[in-house]
Amino acid sequence: MQGAAYAAVTAAYWAFMLTDGALRMLVLLHFNDLGFSPITLAWLFLLYEVMGVVTNLYAGWIAARFGLASTLYGGLALQVVALAALSRLDPGWAMALSVPFVMAVQGLSGVAKDLAKMSAKSAVKLLVPEGEGALFRWVAALTGSKNAIKGIGFALGATLLALFGFRASVLAMAVGLALILLAVALFMPRGLPAGRKGAKFREVFSKDPAINRLSAARLFLFGARDVWFVVGIPIYFEAVLSDGTQAGARAAFFMVGGFMAAWIVLYGAVQAGAPRILRAASRGLPEIAGLARRWAGGLSLIPAALALAAFAAGAPQLWLTLTLAAGLLVFGFVFAVNSSLHSYLILALSRGDRVTMDVGFYYMANAAGRLVGTLLSGISYQLGGLPLCLATAAALAVASWRLAARLTP
Repeated sequence: MQGAAYAAVTAAYWAFMLTDGALRMLVLLHFNDLGFSPITLAWLFLLYEVMGVVTNLYAGWIAARFGLASTLYGGLALQVVALAALSRLDPGWAMALSVPFVMAVQGLSGVAKDLAKMSAKSAVKLLVPEGEGALFRWVAALTGSKNAIKGIGFALGATLLALFGFRASVLAMAVGLALILLAVALFMPRGLPAGRKGAKFREVFSKDPAINRLSAARLFLFGARDVWFVVGIPIYFEAVLSDGTQAGARAAFFMVGGFMAAWIVLYGAVQAGAPRILRAASRGLPEIAGLARRWAGGLSLIPAALALAAFAAGAPQLWLTLTLAAGLLVFGFVFAVNSSLHSYLILALSRGDRVTMDVGFYYMANAAGRLVGTLLSGISYQLGGLPLCLATAAALAVASWRLAARLTP
């Protein structure tokens, strides 16, 4: 029965992340095509990340109090509402109205995403079968497959925008996700734990120094990714690939969406395969913490090298575009290993009786990292272009490495 519950949770999480990836690409490319500046584009995603921080702070306690099924269903339902609301966006609205509206709907989607994520990740700890290395393998499989699905969502979003336009695309996704929510609610087997009425909100804050350091390392890790991922690279690549015509813009949508999708899919595949790549499934906690330290140090070198290349090139050039694409795929490989190690460590360090709270706190830091990265992505691209985006990513990666170095004595 536990295996069936795990499968149902995973399927629901996959469906959610498909729409999450598609929605991000739809919003980014649609509003960039309307002429929004990089900073304004970053603002569209800012409340999404802010609400992720807030949601994760409370989600662990809500799940402990009311049960994991309630937070999973709530996340799916809120995403349906967010997608349906975006379908009401009127292209004739002034920017002063459309920007706050999209920010508010994106904030609702941020709440939905982190309710679903916390539910799925906590379920791994509670439903995984006993066995040597089982926890690392199962969490890597869930996390990796989720990111592969999200990557497919990036490609789906760009394709839907090019073929059907913004409104029809988000409405179709709302209907599809509503049907999946209904199916999951009707057929979810028993296996997820019920709530604990005595759970106190103050228990969310961990007193374990290792969990706090890991959460801080996670913050800077995801900041290092999103500072180039959210605004910088998609807008830079679209500017390079588009010839300014409507047909050229559509072709650029496909190519940018394809690259972002490939990056996420490969990232997810590496995450899923991390236990095999590291040969770490049977290693102890101190050894895996040591691996996290070494891989975090290697990550910081990649954006630093790419920043130097972008600065030396000056204006966009073909060799630079190819170098950036290759370098960011290498970044994705190393980043995926780091992320997988972190995802294992938070579950390994958490106690069974407070796993939802520790996971919620940890993903609050994850959301804070995305928030910082999103804000810095628009600002750094506006002020210094792609070189500054990549240099900022290198600085944030160094901070993550310094914190990872202190996970064990």
